Amino acid sequence: QVHVVESGGGLVQAGGSLRLSCTASGLTFDDYAMGWFRQAPGKEREGVSCISWSGYSTYYADSMNGRFTISRDNAKNSVYLQMSSLKPEDTAMYYCAATKISGGCGGFPLHADVYHWGQGTQVTVSS
Repeated sequence: QVHVVESGGGLVQAGGSLRLSCTASGLTFDDYAMGWFRQAPGKEREGVSCISWSGYSTYYADSMNGRFTISRDNAKNSVYLQMSSLKPEDTAMYYCAATKISGGCGGFPLHADVYHWGQGTQVTVSS
């Protein structure tokens, strides 16, 4: 059984930084791409970033504007999202997800059914 667990969320002032962490177990971690998603109240979930199995290929949604950096450590079965210059509009529940079908980020974000999902970690940015 695959388990995905996020951590690192919290309350931060606008302009601040946070580093989200995610650990996945129950799968061959370095076979699969990993993604970060977020969902704000009343809004649809959006794909934030993706990193390929090797870490050499990454994808970011345009709205991140270079403020976020995704990375992974396959030795630790972990993926990270470094967020800087945070804005109130970044407030959301952030989810980590492991793809079930691919080691790459082509087509990101894919349909929700092709990911193993974590429970989410709340990020709140105050103005």
